[in-house]
Amino acid sequence: MQAFLDAIQAGASGDELANIDIPESYRAAFVKRDEQTMWEGVASEDKDPRKSLHVDEVATPELAPDEVYVAVMAAAINFNTVWTSIFEPLPTFGFLDRLGKESVWGARHALPYHIVGSDSSGVVVRVGSAVRNWKPGDRVTIHCNHVDDQDPSAHDDSML
Repeated sequence: MQAFLDAIQAGASGDELANIDIPESYRAAFVKRDEQTMWEGVASEDKDPRKSLHVDEVATPELAPDEVYVAVMAAAINFNTVWTSIFEPLPTFGFLDRLGKESVWGARHALPYHIVGSDSSGVVVRVGSAVRNWKPGDRVTIHCNHVDDQDPSAHDDSML
């Protein structure tokens, strides 16, 4: 990831960013599936996210046709991160398992860990083959919504 940071800070073009190798892994904060019951019987106010959040290297997933890789330059901790870390109101693994059954690409989310973080900004460094409106070098913000543009219900909300 250091190569991307150095290039971005030096003002690299999108073409230059697109020629930097994608690392096989990256550092991430995550919760573990096998710890999702660790807070059973503990009052919400007594749950300490520092005990359930882990930071380590995780494998970089294969880029799906409708996805982009973003070099994250800033990230936030918000209520989604806190809720995920205390497994409330429900552990997120059930939702990830359901997503994993939707498609081959969705199956990449049914893992023994869940990477946290739903608000960030950064620079696009790769685009999937079906991405039309973004290119390497674009500066973007990221939100937590999952929108499947192939699902008609995704078009019911003009805010998406």
